[in-house]
Parts: sequence; C-alpha cells; structure tokens
Amino acid sequence: MKQFKSFVIKEFCQIFRDKRTLLILLAMPLILVFLLGYAIKTEINDARIAVFDPSKDVETQRIKERFQASEYFTLAGELVEAGQINDVFKYGDIDMVLVFSGNFAEELLHGGEAAVQLIADATDPNQAAMLTGYASGVLADCQAELLEQYGVPFQIGTEIRMLYNPQSESAYNFVPGVMGLVLMLICAMMTSVAIVREKETGTMEVLLASPMKPVHIILSKMAPYFTLSVANIVTILLLAVFVMGVPVRGSLFWLAVASVLFIFVALALGLLISTLVSKQMAALLISGIGLMMPTLVFSGLIFPIESMPDALRWISNLIPARWYISAVRKIMIEGVGVQCYLEELGIIALMALVLMAAAWKNFKVRLA
Repeated sequence: MKQFKSFVIKEFCQIFRDKRTLLILLAMPLILVFLLGYAIKTEINDARIAVFDPSKDVETQRIKERFQASEYFTLAGELVEAGQINDVFKYGDIDMVLVFSGNFAEELLHGGEAAVQLIADATDPNQAAMLTGYASGVLADCQAELLEQYGVPFQIGTEIRMLYNPQSESAYNFVPGVMGLVLMLICAMMTSVAIVREKETGTMEVLLASPMKPVHIILSKMAPYFTLSVANIVTILLLAVFVMGVPVRGSLFWLAVASVLFIFVALALGLLISTLVSKQMAALLISGIGLMMPTLVFSGLIFPIESMPDALRWISNLIPARWYISAVRKIMIEGVGVQCYLEELGIIALMALVLMAAAWKNFKVRLA
C-alpha cells in the first residue's frame, strides 16, 4: 500500500510539473462550459433587417415598431426603392428585408388581408429559416393585436423568398466551411508537426547547418502541403459542383486568390507554432485546440456570430477562417463582384503578411 501511495504521488507530481497538461485538464473544461453553455447560442439575436415600405401608413409603422422592440431583430435601415433590395445583401450588412405593398393598410383594413414579403439571405439556410420563423411570429402577434383592437380577424400573410439558395440546400453553407477547415488542418497542423518532428529528432539543426539557405529549407517543408491543399480545394470544388449541385456563380480567379491567401495564412500559423514548441504532441494539441476549435466556433460556420456577446464578436474578427468562409460564400453562392468581398481579401492578405513576418522572425531567433 505504501508503494502504491508513492506511485500515486509521483503521478500527481508529474502532472503538476507539466503546465500544458495541467492547463488542458483544468482550464479546458471551464472554457468549453463557458463557450458552449453561455457564450455560444444557436438562436439568433439582433439580426439586421432592412425595410422597404412604400405605403408608410399607420399599420406598417406599427409592424416596424414591433420588429424593433423584438430581441431577435435590429432595424438597420429603410430602403427607398425596390432596386436596393438585392444590393444590401451583397456586402453582408443585412440578414433579411421586410417588404410591404404600396397600399398595405388599405388592403388590410378594407380587404381584410394583406401580405408581407420576407426576403432572407439563404447562404446559411438554417439561419434564414430561423429568421423567417421569428419574423412570422412577430407578424402573428401584430395580427392578434389588430383582432383585439378592431374585433375583426384580419389576416397578415407572409411570402418568404430565400435569396441565393431557394431550395435551402445545406451544402451551400457546408462546402465553404469545409474548405476553410481542410486548409487549416492540412496547412497549419501538418506543417507545424512536420517541422517540430525535425527539431525533436535533432535533424533540423543539421539541415540549417548545411549549405542550403534556411529560407529554402522552410519553403521545401511547406511546398508539399501547399500543393496538397490546392489539390484538395480542386477536389472539393469538383465534388461540390458535380455531385452536390453547389454552384460557382462568381469568379474562379478570385476564388483561387482567396484560397491561396488563406493557404499562406495557415502555413504561417503552422510555422509559428513550430517555433513555439519542441514536441510533436504539443504541436498537435496547440494546432488542434488553438486553431480547429476557434475555427469551428468563431467562423460563423456553426454558430451565428450575431448572437455572440460583444467580446466574442471581437475575437471572431481575429479568426482567419471567418473572413475566408465569408469571401467564399460571396464568390460561390452569391456571385457578387470583387468590390463586395475586397474587405475580406484585404484582411486575409494582411493576416498572411503579419503572421509570416512573425513566424519567420521567431524561427530565426529560435533556430538560425
């Protein structure tokens, strides 16, 4: 029994000496509970809506006030003409547009029935379905108020239009997200592990001492993963178009530019991780937990960013996959012009430059 006790004490001492293991055992459960139980919500709050209201009567004003008072929606603006409806979706500033007829109050009060058109951005079909469901609920409450006020069963009908994805195919949202995850997995995780393997076995110092320049050694380590990433993107696109029926409505050139920029970001992250650790297991843990988890949680692929607290929304701005997935959706699904996703391309390019500079500087300090 005394020997057993000494071995248990030894194991505890080993765990407490390893700060990384201790962090995973004690901190990770708290972080996951905080993110999944409090910060991350599947419901949508403060969705941005625009209104096209040519009628501008008392009843349409009543409905707009009800939407503004709802926790699910934020009235982001009013449109002057119908031609603006498609334009507001191109830049991703609006999630849904509420469209009234020109004689809404007259049709409702004299004809007993009027319709409201709900136009939602269905590049994320689940979010679009939830938004139109919430909006239909608000309109039903307005209809109940009219019944209570006038004693007449007025009918407010809803006409739902799913923009960019009328069939609400989940693959339209799934494919851009998979592209981001695959690139992060292959480039960042595999690159970091490959370089750390050389350090762990002691061969990296031998390579750096060879006549070959250090930059050429690192580029030679990254080249296979760059090539494999490009091949995977081509394969995913072929499967998406010819098997899943996902369209590529925009420019293939700009889709390639966005993908190459994101590959450089992921490769730089892998190189940076390799300069921070000396063990393959540590590289796997950091790249898996430090990159894959944030990509899944903060990229908007699974959880709507609009529903997150302000602090987490700010964190999501630092996640490269968020901007890449947004750009791919605009290129593939929406088919908009380059001016609509220049912001995303610029942010990804800036991240690539900053991360490459930081990774290379840190690499030279640690190994050169």
